[in-house]
Order: sequence, then C-alpha cells, then structure tokens
Amino acid sequence: MRTATVTIDTLRGARSLVITRTEAAAALGVDPRTVTAGIEQGTIPAVKLGRRLVIPREKFLRLFAPDD
Repeated sequence: MRTATVTIDTLRGARSLVITRTEAAAALGVDPRTVTAGIEQGTIPAVKLGRRLVIPREKFLRLFAPDD
C-alpha cells in the first residue's frame, strides 16, 4: 500500500492515465465513500475496467482547474 501523500498538485505531475477512488479522496481530503457517491451521481467521471472502477486523471483534474 502506498503511503505517499496525494494532492491535486501531485496528480497533475503524475504520469498515470487513471487514479483510484482512494487517491482521489486523499487529494480532496474526503472519505473514499464521498468519491464513490460523486461517481454514482455522475459528478466525478469514472470508467469500469473489469471489476475495477477507475477515474480518468485528466478529466478529474479538469474539474478543479482554474477558469481561464
């Protein structure tokens, strides 16, 4: 299990195409169940890969991008 602190900035610098619900929750400072609720409500994008539910990193980050 990873113990590194995940923030929005570390996600921006990551090379992975997807993030987990746990990583998204850590970056937002919320419980993973809150992220799951957002996925179920359609406010957080997610893709099912087999039995795993992952979040496309770029789409997730766009939710928190400053409006230019």
